[in-house]
Amino acid sequence: MKKWMKQYIMALVAVFLIGNGWMTIASAEEKIPGLQEGTLSAIMIEQKTGKVLYEYEPNKQLPPASMTKIMTMLLVMEALEEGKITLEDKVIASERAASMGGSQIFLEEGEEMTVDELLKGVAIASGNDASVALAEYIEGSVEEFVEKMNERAEALGLKHTTFKNPTGLPEEGHVTTAHDLAVMSQALLEYEDILNYTKIYDDYLRKGKENEFWLVNTNRLVKFYDGVDGLKTGYTKEAKYNLTATAKRGNMRVITVLMGADTPKERNKKTTDMLDFAFQRYEYQMIHEENEVMGEVAIEKGRKTKVPAVLKDTVGIVIPKGKNVENVSSEITWKKDLIAPLKKGTVVGTVTFMDGENKLVEEELVLQEDAAPANWFVLFKRTLSSFMGDLRV
Repeated sequence: MKKWMKQYIMALVAVFLIGNGWMTIASAEEKIPGLQEGTLSAIMIEQKTGKVLYEYEPNKQLPPASMTKIMTMLLVMEALEEGKITLEDKVIASERAASMGGSQIFLEEGEEMTVDELLKGVAIASGNDASVALAEYIEGSVEEFVEKMNERAEALGLKHTTFKNPTGLPEEGHVTTAHDLAVMSQALLEYEDILNYTKIYDDYLRKGKENEFWLVNTNRLVKFYDGVDGLKTGYTKEAKYNLTATAKRGNMRVITVLMGADTPKERNKKTTDMLDFAFQRYEYQMIHEENEVMGEVAIEKGRKTKVPAVLKDTVGIVIPKGKNVENVSSEITWKKDLIAPLKKGTVVGTVTFMDGENKLVEEELVLQEDAAPANWFVLFKRTLSSFMGDLRV
């Protein structure tokens, strides 16, 4: 069969399946023509659900160059959340940090900068020296920080990622995949404050000093594409031109990963093509909001015998534009043997949302409030009441 005829028939089949709700993703070749040429790997997902909207060789191991810093920034944000560090902390640049090559903010040995300034240097200018300074400050050494990077990758279920450094500079065995980078980006975007850094197009470090340094975002799309507010570029001779981008329009946020483009112009164009495709064809439809009460769960030995359970996160789905989801039903599965005391936010079950017989999404249910333990007198009364009830039967 001629190639054009085969492609035409495949396109018709895809349209039929999409129209009947059986398939939301056609083959990559039909969806975004020309994207594969001059590209080693790519993926596009919706951020909240992780729904894959496009993929091409998503599990191909490749050097990520400075997209490595997505994981570096994730560990920085987690350290901030844990209270291990603060944005106001002052970091003194080591000889090692000051000696880093490649992209840098030109730290001098002994120079002092805040975590906030260094994070800005990583997110905007892709500073290798800033990355090393933060790594050493958080974990004591680059080696310890890299160990944490790999532990975090394992915790995220990333099976094709190995980090050797926090910068992305070429090193044997330092590899990841487009899929794994998308998952890392999802985790990073849980910390929305990171966008306050990645969305900046230009800024200054050492403002007003002799060594004032102008930062210009290596991700030009933050200025030239509506909705783009992150995340990270990467380039080495070995890795070629890479970009992990995120953009939000309306209530849908998309993450794209493109690896191995031949030029920065091609990298930006292909990323733009992916984003255009997503926003033209798909939309995010919310089903239920975060913290919405879905039922009451039985708690043994609690002051209250039942406690409200709420959605841990907002529940929604990604659907083709113009398609509505109707007749949504839900089914709750509670955990067994829940015994007080339990803290607010404890996972106590899951709820599965269905559209007819089609499973849409599953979300965890958590306690809306603490489940305090009952005192001995309350427990005695319950036991007595149960015993008397059995006698009456």
